[in-house]
Amino acid sequence: MNEQDARARIARFGKSIFDRGLTAGTSGNISVKLDDGWLMTPTNASLGDLDPGRLSRLDGGGKLVSGGQPTKESFLHRAMYEVRPDCGAVVHLHSTHSVAVSCLADIDKDDVLPPITAYYVMRVGKLPLIPYFRPGDLKLAEAVREYAGRHHAVLLANHGPVVAGTSLDAAVGAIEELEETAKLFLLLNGRKVRYLTDAQLEALGAQKLR
Repeated sequence: MNEQDARARIARFGKSIFDRGLTAGTSGNISVKLDDGWLMTPTNASLGDLDPGRLSRLDGGGKLVSGGQPTKESFLHRAMYEVRPDCGAVVHLHSTHSVAVSCLADIDKDDVLPPITAYYVMRVGKLPLIPYFRPGDLKLAEAVREYAGRHHAVLLANHGPVVAGTSLDAAVGAIEELEETAKLFLLLNGRKVRYLTDAQLEALGAQKLR
């Protein structure tokens, strides 16, 4: 994908995410890897009203080349890119149901959401919970980096999900599946649920959609 196409796709996906209520205000951010750096959404920008020409353009060392100042949470994206060589895009949202799950006290910190559907397992897999850090704390990047080599999706406690994908389509598809599964999890909470069995999970192992 060339840079012009990447800019257009970030704006188009951002508007789609915003219009469907998966993020609000100026929360959430998107980045795409280029051959010689990254494109990122600017700080204090609404995903519903992105100007492709004003996206932050960073060089390979993370220095701003053009556009607005990058998202304040750019270090989350950099942590994923640095550890995952196959990473082509990263999406971070403050999506309602995922954030709600991230605030629960009794969730499994090693794998937050159970295997409710096959598509969640194939697109997201295991989802670890990253401990809470205040916004902007660079220790959060260190925590994400620690998990990123084993997981392409993580959930930040009392904050929201960060998802990497081989492409922007893959990253957006995975974070949307994560949000829908979080919604299902909350709807089913307190009821007896039939989760996928170990045998069913094993059969899905060769069908990853990342």
